[in-house]
Amino acid sequence: MRELEYPFHSEYILKKRKSIKRSLIDQSGQKRISKRIAILGGSTTHDLKEMMELFLLNAGFEPAFYESEYDQYWQDVMFDNPELAEFGPDLIFIHTSSRNIKDFPTVRDSNEEIEERLEEVYRHFEQMWEKIENTYHCPVIQNNFEQPFYRLLGNSDFSDPHGRVRFVNRLNEKFAAYAQAHKNFFINDINYMASCYGLQKWADPFYWHMYKYACAMQAIPELAYNVVNIIKSVYGKNQKAFVLDLDNTLWGGVVGDDGADNIEIGQETSMGQLYSEFQEYIKAHKDLGILLTVDSKNDEENALAGLNRPDSVLKPEDFLVIKANWANKDQNIAEIAQELNIGTDSLVFVDDNPAERHIVESQVPDVKIPEVDDVVNFITTLDRAGYFEVTNLSDDDLKRNEMYKANAERKKQEASYADYADYLRSLDMHAQIEPFTPMYMARIAQLTNKSNQFNLTTKRCSQADIEGFAADSEYITLYGKLEDKFGDNGVVSVVFGHHDKEDKTLFHIDLWLMSCRVLKRDMEFAMMDELVGRCQAEGIQCIRGYYYPTAKNKMVKDFYGMQGFTKRNEDADGNAQWEFVIPKQYEKKNRVIKVNEK
Repeated sequence: MRELEYPFHSEYILKKRKSIKRSLIDQSGQKRISKRIAILGGSTTHDLKEMMELFLLNAGFEPAFYESEYDQYWQDVMFDNPELAEFGPDLIFIHTSSRNIKDFPTVRDSNEEIEERLEEVYRHFEQMWEKIENTYHCPVIQNNFEQPFYRLLGNSDFSDPHGRVRFVNRLNEKFAAYAQAHKNFFINDINYMASCYGLQKWADPFYWHMYKYACAMQAIPELAYNVVNIIKSVYGKNQKAFVLDLDNTLWGGVVGDDGADNIEIGQETSMGQLYSEFQEYIKAHKDLGILLTVDSKNDEENALAGLNRPDSVLKPEDFLVIKANWANKDQNIAEIAQELNIGTDSLVFVDDNPAERHIVESQVPDVKIPEVDDVVNFITTLDRAGYFEVTNLSDDDLKRNEMYKANAERKKQEASYADYADYLRSLDMHAQIEPFTPMYMARIAQLTNKSNQFNLTTKRCSQADIEGFAADSEYITLYGKLEDKFGDNGVVSVVFGHHDKEDKTLFHIDLWLMSCRVLKRDMEFAMMDELVGRCQAEGIQCIRGYYYPTAKNKMVKDFYGMQGFTKRNEDADGNAQWEFVIPKQYEKKNRVIKVNEK
């Protein structure tokens, strides 16, 4: 919904929240991810919850909420509130602020007393986080602290140990260190948000003393949006790729009219510097694993001439796909998604031309299309939109662009073989298929949230969920990592399931998924062979698999049949149950991948 896309009008959303919610709920055919979210507040949270609900619905979630009573965030956790325990949160958001720091240092305190105060305030939170980890085993989002809205010591408040600014900054550092050490713990950076919003407006005392709001009423939608960006990232709803226009987007001017020598880029003019800074911002996303592509109405020769300028930060080799032609941009976008083998909902289309944005929005409505107008605001608009919020950065993320380039080389080689089996053998594939291991927990969780086409049950898991399955003896867990002569594909497949509670010879597959970049390379057979071997070792005689159809996973509708399963039943919606009775002499299906060879 456009009203909820950044940049949005906060006061409009606050005023129209009920009608916006009705419109979101009335959207037909949208299957949302159900999540139970507990909001534990050190301030009033009702309006925050309502704003979060709107942004979550718009992002494809069906949230259920638990709200603590005012300022009962710590007690709810530490004293085992039965209502919270019964709710069973999938994620906990702790909404505290500088208003919840009760014990700031005074100018009369010694350095030793200040250290004791700092440790006492920090320990108050750390105890709560540890209790959540041990009791609820779910991701936690914790606000850090915004700056105090006054400075008793003036500028010295920043450096003097007695200063409140100094105290808050030190607390924030301790929060950051905890986040670094705990993979299921995330900081909602209200310190940065308040600075951007304007601390004087953000911390307006009227809203605290009248309503016990931690920030001004008008800031609540932005706060909610920021929290929801973290939730989206935890559950894999980030975007994956930029689709970039060229003229007046990556450089100033029209390269076809002005010539490559005369476009605005580089350090010679202030406008050129702005475009260069924007290119630097875009290029930095490659290190996050974000894919870069071009969709420009241009002759390809002119487009490449602009990118090949010596002072252009972005070069042709930085892009996986360059569509510089005179086709409609929505058509190019559909082809880009197909070539990258990702959904159009994973794309962010950046174009300065409002007419082109409107056409793409009408033809490919699930593409993210930020309202960019002036290059001065390009970075701010994209950055605040949170399309690529980072909660876990895996090795596979860092290598993603290289992986996609290697995939293009594989396609070229495939075209040169008449026999597909010969092509597969020519790849010299080696797989590592093992139980979940700490090294790959983040990537495994990421795959469960990103894989849509080859995902039989579309179960979404946080890293905390994955760690729980790995530690449970009733579960069999497997990840598959694939390498070939073109490079390392990383972790590309995940299977896990559990023993039946009544019949220990029966095994239920909870999730089977695979990255689409390794489809039709027999990795699914290699995973099946290893799963059967693990089941046999645990006395399991029958494997039961499940297929739950979505708009995106129709390609695996008959996957279990290809693996030798027999369909037990199927309902009117297409939800099917399959069964595989393990023969005493199981014949392996994988013929081309070498598995677990050191």
